[in-house]
Amino acid sequence: MKFFLIIYSLVLFVLSIGSCMGQELNHKTIGKKALLQNDTAFVNIKAFSKDFVYDMKYATNDNFLKEKVYNCGECLLRLKTVNAIIKANTVFIKKGYRIKFFDCYRPLDIQKKMWSIVSNPKYVADPAKGSIHNRGGAVDITLVDLEGNEVDMGTTFDFFGEKASHNYMMLSKEVIENRKLLKKIMEGAGFVSFDSEWWHYNLKTALKDKVSNTKWDCVE
Repeated sequence: MKFFLIIYSLVLFVLSIGSCMGQELNHKTIGKKALLQNDTAFVNIKAFSKDFVYDMKYATNDNFLKEKVYNCGECLLRLKTVNAIIKANTVFIKKGYRIKFFDCYRPLDIQKKMWSIVSNPKYVADPAKGSIHNRGGAVDITLVDLEGNEVDMGTTFDFFGEKASHNYMMLSKEVIENRKLLKKIMEGAGFVSFDSEWWHYNLKTALKDKVSNTKWDCVE
């Protein structure tokens, strides 16, 4: 009798473990599905693709502010923006290029800090209104070849002059073609360009998203 009780107890124990594991797996699956359905969630693009290059200018002093405003150079975006930029990068890779990021999502607190340094809407969006960067739908980018060399776009990032405009044509044929390539593929992936800055692109579907102050952790 004791033998059967022991066997019965073992069976119940195994079944209970299986049930718990099933519930845990189910919760993980539900969590993943929820993330996929919530395309406005903020995510780190590095968790979704390793095919990008990064030079996060505002995590350094190498920017027009001449001041570091990010604690570290992470690239967060809303999930729908990540999906769109990966789509564009897939096309670029087939042509022998990759996207290089200069800036991604920008928390509202950082926007306020930038505004305190340069309070000029010509160069920095007024934090009272917020920018598409604060909404997680804007990217500042360029192209590099597969060896990591930047493609010639005619000016540096954050060059504030007419030469940085998409409409400026007094450039070499190579530069004009490079800008056209960047613009064509980005627009094909759902982005719109910003006339005065060849590097800046906004996701169409992100224009009305809420301004955010979501922060990220810096890994030592």
